[in-house]
Amino acid sequence: MLAPLGFLTILILLALIARRIMTPLSALIAIPVVAALVAGFGAKTAAFMLHGIQGVAGVAGMFIFAILFFGVMTDAGMLDPLIDGILRTVGSNPTRIVMGTALLALLVHLDGSGAVTFLVTVPVMLPLYERLGMDKRVLACAASLAAGVNFLPWTGPLIRASAALHIPVTAIFSPLLPVQFVGLAFVFGASWWLGRKETKRLGLGSVNRTTEPVARKLSEAQVALRRPGRVAINLTLTLALIAGMIAAKLDPVAVFMVGLVLALQINYPSLKVQKERIDAHSQAALMMAGIILAAGAFTGIMKDSGMLDAMAKSAVAFAPVGIARHLPVMLGLVSMPLSVLFDPDSFYFGVLPVLAKTAAAYGIQPIQITQAALLGLHTTGFPVSPLTPAPFLLVGLCGLEFRDHQKFTFPFLFGASVLMTMAAVALQVIPL
Repeated sequence: MLAPLGFLTILILLALIARRIMTPLSALIAIPVVAALVAGFGAKTAAFMLHGIQGVAGVAGMFIFAILFFGVMTDAGMLDPLIDGILRTVGSNPTRIVMGTALLALLVHLDGSGAVTFLVTVPVMLPLYERLGMDKRVLACAASLAAGVNFLPWTGPLIRASAALHIPVTAIFSPLLPVQFVGLAFVFGASWWLGRKETKRLGLGSVNRTTEPVARKLSEAQVALRRPGRVAINLTLTLALIAGMIAAKLDPVAVFMVGLVLALQINYPSLKVQKERIDAHSQAALMMAGIILAAGAFTGIMKDSGMLDAMAKSAVAFAPVGIARHLPVMLGLVSMPLSVLFDPDSFYFGVLPVLAKTAAAYGIQPIQITQAALLGLHTTGFPVSPLTPAPFLLVGLCGLEFRDHQKFTFPFLFGASVLMTMAAVALQVIPL
């Protein structure tokens, strides 16, 4: 009874979220609770939920403090000199402009938000594309590639995967660093090729035209928050935090808690301004943290009730052994296109635990399934997925139709995902 009930729970969850009948937060709580009550677990359901929430508390805390930290750093203008430097360097050379677009998106995406990345990158670079008559699909593609490949310990997919399988974020991310470097090489290689193609299309040849750099316009409120004299210490602090998590393997939630305190004291000593900065970024932080805690309750019910084990045993009975042993590499290869079919919450909280349990029966570690999924599922895949809002923001800012952006950019994102999967196999991060 538990296996069919588990599969039905997953299907109902996916349908309700995909059809927008319920929010992910509500569906992740209500559906498994009803399933557990139907299965006869009664008051034990609350204990299952608490157990699951305890497992993801650190991840939720990390996300809250990471969003607040990078929000404060953005307000203080930590990346302003880098952005201005990119604008001065690219001039009116299409190849440099496209590669500069990718670099800017890569740097801005340090805060882990695709929407923020597009909100900063497109308005800065769009005047250059319009001035030269460059294809704006190239702008959208370069920004998408950089944001998609640049998955970090505090980005949504990695946090969801960690919460769903209760695996530390750093344990998932650290082995993927060399793989990500391969992906980033592809990003800049593709950007160079796109830039050269635009140069030829515009008939500019090898002429390196230069014009006055496009000046960014900041609002009065943004200027008031900028702290140009503290850029160096802000960059140093940020790099120290990242090094602490990756090299020293410090717990991310502790790192970002301390980092936030230092960032506020360095840039905004006034208690009034500190409260305003926290309020300004808390909505995004709390929204995602709520979903993570709800996902913890969901996985707690599914695991402790025995539904997940029953589903995995049922899947093993039907899966051909020869194919199942190659599940990580197969998942890696199709992970990017799956972003078009599943929204991130549905896959990472609903599908991934079942895949991990199934793979475990063949001696495959859950972390390897997780790493394979992260090579495309709402990492390289999110900029062309109709199931997330950021791509619609991107095409709106660029003045494109979504279908045109998707058709143009999809092959590049898919290529990045396939290349990283091959690199992950070659580097023995995931088995062949």
